[in-house]
Amino acid sequence: MTTPSASPPLCRSLFVFSLLYGGMVVIAGVLGVKQVAFGPLAVEAGIFAFLLLVAMGSATAELHGRATADAIVRWGFLPLIVSACLIQLVLKLPTDPGMYPPAVDAFPIVVGQGARMMIAGLISYGTSQTLNVLIFSKLRGAGGAGGLVWLRGMIASIVSQIVDTVLFITISFYGERPIMGLMAGQMLTKVVLSIILVPWLITGFVALGRRLDR
Repeated sequence: MTTPSASPPLCRSLFVFSLLYGGMVVIAGVLGVKQVAFGPLAVEAGIFAFLLLVAMGSATAELHGRATADAIVRWGFLPLIVSACLIQLVLKLPTDPGMYPPAVDAFPIVVGQGARMMIAGLISYGTSQTLNVLIFSKLRGAGGAGGLVWLRGMIASIVSQIVDTVLFITISFYGERPIMGLMAGQMLTKVVLSIILVPWLITGFVALGRRLDR
C-alpha cells in the first residue's frame, strides 16, 4: 500500500490573500449598483472592492512573484462566473409570496445584470487586473523604483483602472447612451482614489503578508 504524499504547505499570506481576493471579486459587482458622490464627481461603489483587488494583486506580485499574482487573477474568474450563474438561477426561481414586498422589486435591480454588462465585467476585470500585475512587476527594475512599492502600486492602479473604465463602459453602453462624459467622470474619480488610497493599501498588504509569513 502506498502512502499518499503530503501536499506542500501553502504560505499564510497567499492563503489569506486568495480568500479575500475571491470575496472582493464577487462583492464588487453588488457594490457597483450604488453610485457614490465625491463632491462633483461620482463613481460606482464597486471601485472600493476593485482597489482592494489591485492592492492584493500587487502585494502578491511583490511577495510571491508575478506568476503567482497572475494565477490569482485567473482563478478570480471562478468565483466571478459561479456567482453570476447562481444569481441567474435565483432570479428564475419562484418568489415566496410572504417575502417583504419592497425587496421583491429591489432584488433583481440590485443583483441582476444584462448579458452585455456581464461580458463587459469579465473582460474588464481580466484585462485590468492582469495589466496591473504586469505594470507593477515591470516597474520593479525601472528607474530605481524597485523599492518604492507604494509608487509602483499607485502607477499600476491608475493605468489599470483607466483601462478598466474604458473597456467596461464601452462594452456595456456603446450605442445605447453617450459614453464620453460618463467615462471621463469615472476615470477622474478612479485616478484620484488610486492616488489617495492605493499607496496605503498596498503598503499595508505587503506588511501584513510579511507578518503572516514569519
